[in-house]
Amino acid sequence: MKYKRILLKLSGEALMGDQQYGIDSNRLMQYAKEIKEVSDFGVEIAVVIGGGNIFRGVQAEEVGLDRVQGDYMGMLATVINSMALQSALEKLGVYTRLLSGLNIQQVCEPYIRRRAVRHLEKGRVVIFGAGTGSPYFTTDSAASLRAIEIEADVVLKGTRVNGIYSADPEKDPNAVFFSNISFKDVFEKGLNVMDMTAFTLCKENGLPIVVFDMNTPGNLKRLLQGEQIGTLVSMEDVAEDLKEAINEIEASEANNSANKN
Repeated sequence: MKYKRILLKLSGEALMGDQQYGIDSNRLMQYAKEIKEVSDFGVEIAVVIGGGNIFRGVQAEEVGLDRVQGDYMGMLATVINSMALQSALEKLGVYTRLLSGLNIQQVCEPYIRRRAVRHLEKGRVVIFGAGTGSPYFTTDSAASLRAIEIEADVVLKGTRVNGIYSADPEKDPNAVFFSNISFKDVFEKGLNVMDMTAFTLCKENGLPIVVFDMNTPGNLKRLLQGEQIGTLVSMEDVAEDLKEAINEIEASEANNSANKN
């Protein structure tokens, strides 16, 4: 497999399937089967799920609620989704652990980094609920933070589109697809991959991101087997900039040496 340890970020809205609210059982089981399939190959898997199918913190201000209160409500929504995925995985015989950024000891273990890593090493699928446990941070930020903490090889962001485009492909038929793109180009082009906090965390820690279509059966497995699935966001720009700098230094030294002679 291409990656040994992954952080899979799933959208809460995607769990709705064709419904307008809540959890679609068929979509939930599809995700569980996809995760089990790659787990059986020995890939260490951590999962973060959004809560938008139930409640999103930013909705709070729209209806006159306190933003902080709304964010905590959103965190609880992610715990509900995490519990549903845990149950679906365990029906398939997958060993799991649900770790929460909030203390809800009746249903979740508290998040402790060393404990999370140990669960992964034992082959358990680890689900991180309740985001970071703090308001004003999205589940994208939670995914980036947890991935860095557990030293994941990559963040896999499962969406309903097959990667990153120059514009919304559902609205613009002329949108250009990127199979590979650097963090630098994402910033310069103003592309919407993750929220800025989450994206910057990955960039500063050299953690690659793959955006792909999770709703197509088999995509997760094919991606991990090395197929070109989705869009890879990486630090290629840093390598290129470094090469250019080295070439400039070498050229300068050669010129200086020639002038001396």
